[in-house]
Amino acid sequence: MAQHFNLLIVGGGAAGVSVANNMRRQNSSISIGLIEPSEKHYYQPGFTIIGGGAYTLKQVTKDEKDLINPSVTWIKDYADSFSPDKNSVTLRSKEDITYDYLVVCPGLQLDWDKIKGLKETLGKNNVCSNYSVDHVEYTWTTLQAMQGGNAIFTQPPMPIKCAGAPQKIMYLAADRFRKKGILDKFNIEFCTATPGLFGVPFFAKALMKVVAGYGIKTNFQTNLIAIDGDKKAATFEVTEGDKKSEVTKNFDMIHVTPPQSAPDFIKKSPLANVGGWLDVHPKTLQHNKYTNIFGLGDAAGTTNAKTAAAVRKQVPVVVDNILALMASKALAEGYDGYGSCPLTTSVGTVILAEFSYDGKVTPSFPFIDPRENRWLWWWGKTTGFPFLYWHIMIKGLRIDIPHLESYAKKFMTDN
Repeated sequence: MAQHFNLLIVGGGAAGVSVANNMRRQNSSISIGLIEPSEKHYYQPGFTIIGGGAYTLKQVTKDEKDLINPSVTWIKDYADSFSPDKNSVTLRSKEDITYDYLVVCPGLQLDWDKIKGLKETLGKNNVCSNYSVDHVEYTWTTLQAMQGGNAIFTQPPMPIKCAGAPQKIMYLAADRFRKKGILDKFNIEFCTATPGLFGVPFFAKALMKVVAGYGIKTNFQTNLIAIDGDKKAATFEVTEGDKKSEVTKNFDMIHVTPPQSAPDFIKKSPLANVGGWLDVHPKTLQHNKYTNIFGLGDAAGTTNAKTAAAVRKQVPVVVDNILALMASKALAEGYDGYGSCPLTTSVGTVILAEFSYDGKVTPSFPFIDPRENRWLWWWGKTTGFPFLYWHIMIKGLRIDIPHLESYAKKFMTDN
């Protein structure tokens, strides 16, 4: 017979573990199953500062078994397919698991293969990526050895996890070069498939000042499509209006952000929308067709930034709405699209970008200009936010700091 749970969760990353532990704190009696094959759990927001030399991989790594409430059944396998009409999930091992309520949060996948030649050269030839747990430390190794030349940093089409991450490592690298007195020996270029530096204009203007301060050249609508590590050559597709062309740039080092998408098993499932993402209501996070299914985190087909900060706000909404369904009560439209992106602009300063749906600037601190580079947020990035992650969110505790559009109004009118 198939295993059955009152609540079944697919994915044991930030979202999945937080939902499991949060639900257990709210309800001590229901059975909870968590499907997750990985034995290691990573604090992924820390990958940027690993690549920038301010953190180690050990600092962002914990054992999955130590994070999951012991009363939650950990199913160490891959989810392979969904049968929502039967309330069933089939594992890669072919076992079926049934449920009363399902939460789907497997994260997203990194599509390395979409860049020709990347997999063959990643981790050598000064080709690095903070998005790979296997190669994030190589970024710092590469930066330490650089004495000058062409340094290229790339960003693929959206959506990706943490839209600011591709440029965060660029600023950390430039600051490292500046501190060594060799910044003028570099030609640093940011090649992004997007039409601008950042999706929220309020913060884009502040970041353009950072770019100018380092003398970085920006190349918009410039998408990496191929890389030859041996020849140290990167090929980009450049879009200008209706025209597309290809350009090849030589590099001495290149940091690559891979294209990203929903996991393949989500794309081919009945839970996906036309774009392949989980088809959920943007405010309740309930599936638009299957009422006993919810989705959150990076795989959700919502337009918020795909960050851990978004997950922190989504988890209580999902848990409370499942409890409301159990009690035959109305669901709350409790998620407003909040996301946060601590933009590391140097080793020691951060711009804390907070925003919700439609690019509304929604800071949590009313008297602090969110556009300014501050050491306070560097402390948050390296100390405060990891503590919040490991000791509050992952453990299923709740802490809510109000984020209000009204806090930003004073600064929105400033020049």
